[in-house]
Amino acid sequence: MAGIEEVAKLAGVSTATVSRALSGRGHVSAASKAKVEQAASQLGYVVSSNASSLASGRTRNIGVVIPFLNRWFFSSVLEGAQRALLRHGYDLTLYNLSGDGRERESVFEHFLLRQRVDAVIAVSLELTEPEVARLHELGKPLVGVGGPIPGVRTLTIDDVAVARLATEHLIGLGHRRIAHIGGDLEFDVDFHLPTNRRLGYEAALRDAGLPVEAHRFAPADFTIRGGYHAAKQLLGVPHDRPSAIFAASDEMAIGTILAARDLGLVVPRDVSVIGVDDHDLSDFFGLTTVAQFPRGQGEQAVEILMEQLEPGADAAPPADTPLPFSLRVRSSTATPSE
Repeated sequence: MAGIEEVAKLAGVSTATVSRALSGRGHVSAASKAKVEQAASQLGYVVSSNASSLASGRTRNIGVVIPFLNRWFFSSVLEGAQRALLRHGYDLTLYNLSGDGRERESVFEHFLLRQRVDAVIAVSLELTEPEVARLHELGKPLVGVGGPIPGVRTLTIDDVAVARLATEHLIGLGHRRIAHIGGDLEFDVDFHLPTNRRLGYEAALRDAGLPVEAHRFAPADFTIRGGYHAAKQLLGVPHDRPSAIFAASDEMAIGTILAARDLGLVVPRDVSVIGVDDHDLSDFFGLTTVAQFPRGQGEQAVEILMEQLEPGADAAPPADTPLPFSLRVRSSTATPSE
């Protein structure tokens, strides 16, 4: 197999330029990069990841830690992160913590500390001080996605404001009997997303002079099936049926639409439905939602890490970067028919 010297000779550049062009580290002109890639392809030269790691002290591998893999939001963040890492020539190692608490302990006590990754992205995980300290001691850059983490660069979504926006949309249409499908206790852990979205919902009602009624809340598990069963409970009492439902995720909102149809109700004539996420199926169901752009969150987290991994880069001070969200109005919400 040809070596780096042969590639450099054929491309008419130095071996250092070949290394920079093929590793993605350091500046190389577009013309030189094209010559190197053509020469490498012609000679069948492939960069040795082991040699590159030994020379740079880097594995060119980023660890991503998520609480669930079988949820659209988390898989979408992961998709965005992987897409950005591929552009930068990095691999991704996924740590899925959907099991018991021992998995999390094992990941942070052993796997992430064995020098297998250059940096870590933690998605919707409220890292503890010892977990953060261990990574910082080893000089591993760390970015959190989902909420503030002391001492860590984080991308944060204001879940109270997200829920306010969704509820205020329903209030603005004239709805007064607005129910909420939120998360159960199992999901009210890191960053307390279900609680914050319920707080935003209740605050919007109070600001509009509407009562907060306990019987208009139903917990679920952020799945279509869970939303379906919760909506059946809320919509199953004809004399006190809500005219609108705000679900804390699009999957639960889609379950709500399906439950309404099974009960013989028409969305939005009989009940308006709004969710959060802008799920890939939202447009198909005509679901009004608050988009939070999870793929963009993953890409942005990677870009922050790449800045910190640049040779000679100063350690960025911990800061919270607010994430954007936007109302997407479709056909599942309308003025109440009454």
